[in-house]
Amino acid sequence: MALVMGPSGSGKTTLLSVLGCLLTPDAGNVSVMGQSITGLSERKRGVIRQRSIGYIFQAFRLFHSLDAIENVIIALEISGRPRKEAKDEAMSALDSVGLADKRRLKPNELSGGEKQRVAIARALVNDPPIILADEPTASLDSTSGSQIAEMLTRIAHDQDRLVVIVSHDPRIVQFGSRIVKLQDGRVIEDVRVIR
Repeated sequence: MALVMGPSGSGKTTLLSVLGCLLTPDAGNVSVMGQSITGLSERKRGVIRQRSIGYIFQAFRLFHSLDAIENVIIALEISGRPRKEAKDEAMSALDSVGLADKRRLKPNELSGGEKQRVAIARALVNDPPIILADEPTASLDSTSGSQIAEMLTRIAHDQDRLVVIVSHDPRIVQFGSRIVKLQDGRVIEDVRVIR
């Protein structure tokens, strides 16, 4: 699991947006799964995003009018999955993050950690090889933050996915196998950690 760390304004979220095919770089080249995305149209970058990248956001970005399972199903329906198949896959994704029993609860009925686990299930449900997480522990208490960091570490290791976390939360440094530090839009340190 790679951590991109640095103070506010250092360029972490911008870097994540470039890696996630949301922004194009001003210079250089970005490749996702061996395919250069530099110069691709928004539509073509969107196809790559849909097939290869799952997102986890600090503010969860759950639909408040939908229950947990529907918040996961929506990612599958956008990808064109039939409703029945989407429901089964969403249930499996919620089960994998320990929330099968809370599938019918709406976001306002879930704790912060549970909301983030729904967001993780939604990011995983299309089986992307890359997971990008923007400050996934920032709005959580220390216990929930550690649980989310541990879950993302297991996802990276056990499921052989590339997980990139952008954070300024020093509590998650212990979970990273690669730590990239940014300052003023530049990499000032890039360290691989053997655990």
